Amino acid sequence: MNLYEKIKNREEKISLVGLGYVGMPIAVAFAKKVDVIGFDLNKKKIELYKSGIDPTNEVGDDEIKKTTVEFTADEAKLKEAKFHIVAVPTPINSDKTPDLSPVEGASRIVGRNLTKGSIVVYESTVYPGVTEDICVPILEKESGLKCGVDFKIGYSPERINPGDKVHRLENIIKIVSGMDEESLDEIAKVYELVIEVGVHRAGSIKVAEAAKVVENSQRDINIAFMNELAMVFDRMGIDTKEVIDAMNTKWNALKFTPGLVGGHCIGVDPYYFVYEAEKLGYHSQIILSGRKINDGMGKFVADAIIKKLILANKVVRQAKVVVLGMTFKENTPDTRNSKVVDIINHLKEYGIDPIIVDPEADAEEAKHEYDIDLVDIKDVQNADCIVLAVAHDSLKSMSWDEIDNLYGNFENENKILIDVKSILDRKEIEEKGYSYWRL
Repeated sequence: MNLYEKIKNREEKISLVGLGYVGMPIAVAFAKKVDVIGFDLNKKKIELYKSGIDPTNEVGDDEIKKTTVEFTADEAKLKEAKFHIVAVPTPINSDKTPDLSPVEGASRIVGRNLTKGSIVVYESTVYPGVTEDICVPILEKESGLKCGVDFKIGYSPERINPGDKVHRLENIIKIVSGMDEESLDEIAKVYELVIEVGVHRAGSIKVAEAAKVVENSQRDINIAFMNELAMVFDRMGIDTKEVIDAMNTKWNALKFTPGLVGGHCIGVDPYYFVYEAEKLGYHSQIILSGRKINDGMGKFVADAIIKKLILANKVVRQAKVVVLGMTFKENTPDTRNSKVVDIINHLKEYGIDPIIVDPEADAEEAKHEYDIDLVDIKDVQNADCIVLAVAHDSLKSMSWDEIDNLYGNFENENKILIDVKSILDRKEIEEKGYSYWRL
């Protein structure tokens, strides 16, 4: 009997190493079909899961309470599993080079607890070659086992979109790869237990690794193009959203919009690809240009705020600027690599101390990572400028009266409203007399 059959019959277990925004949904999905061990080094997170609380909001408290995942911070429990899925972050260093320490650390943990006949699958985003050239030697060293003889490996890049309740793990085609045909077949069948729309069998592990960094790099470049247009149209006095709406009437238009590119994927993965390309003597011309544009959008928005304050005859240093939303994207508590923080930091350079409101953000993480104290929106008043930075549903649903109550008692023409995501009705706002700007 092969490993897939044993897992399906609950004779062997799957382990998830890393229970964050990616690993947790995978663990819960598999637990509906097979036996799953969920491991994370963060003991506090494990206790929350055991208590039925989902700090990621990706699965929800109800699903956590119902799941049969065996949560643990004890790495020895991994010995009970034969199919290991590694889903840890792969961030970048301050010099924009890949930080592989999380995936290397996870490999050491798995290696110490690896048994003969196991399969290890990596989901963490990496540049082509990391799984075979960096992770495998660690697994072999820690386990004393031989890859291809005693255990096998594969790669299946995560495609989870945090905060997206439509495109979920089960209905996104999964790329799978293995070191040989046997491992590929086993890995594909295991994932097909939970992926309803099927899997795509990549020709090699390197192909699967490359596909992940390329799909995110492509999105990053397309957004960079829209951001560049937004900066040019701002100088021309042309509304970018109106241009995009007109352009999108063509059947083959790519429906991208300008915005802040942060988080742990799109704003990070291109650097992984560029890093490996440069080692081979190729210097990126498009990818890094796109990164430069996107990394500069926080400053661009901050400068637009300052211009609006000056035009409204506000004393910049005394201006009360309220930023609504600080997570890297809407409807998630995740603040990692949030570009809203760039707006905040640039405003501080002008002597402004912005008030930050975010009903979805992890307040503890905001304080720890950025030294930002989140404020309850009920405590906000007398604002000179409101910056709608993140399109949380909870913020989009605010009525005009609720928005207006945040301002000071002065004429509407001096009430500045900055709409970073271009989600508001420009005509309606301008009819009310607000001083309005959108990206």
